[in-house]
Amino acid sequence: MAKPNKVGPTRTVDIACAKCRAALFKYRKGGKGALVKCFIERISKDFTHNQTHCPECDTLFSRQTLIRGTPALKIIGGKVTFK
Repeated sequence: MAKPNKVGPTRTVDIACAKCRAALFKYRKGGKGALVKCFIERISKDFTHNQTHCPECDTLFSRQTLIRGTPALKIIGGKVTFK
């Protein structure tokens, strides 16, 4: 399978916890669909300590995995919002 584009998109979105609205990431997202996964190399600013739990309310919002051989975070449905 093909690796994700190294250059990546230029549009950034703010990802926040759905429970307490704490900022989690600034992420370079491509496309207009739902946020299902975050490639770690596309995270431009990280506000978390370990990338899987919210720093404010300690809610688990993602799992670390490999997608197409690249480290990524699988987002758990309904745990985060973005705009």
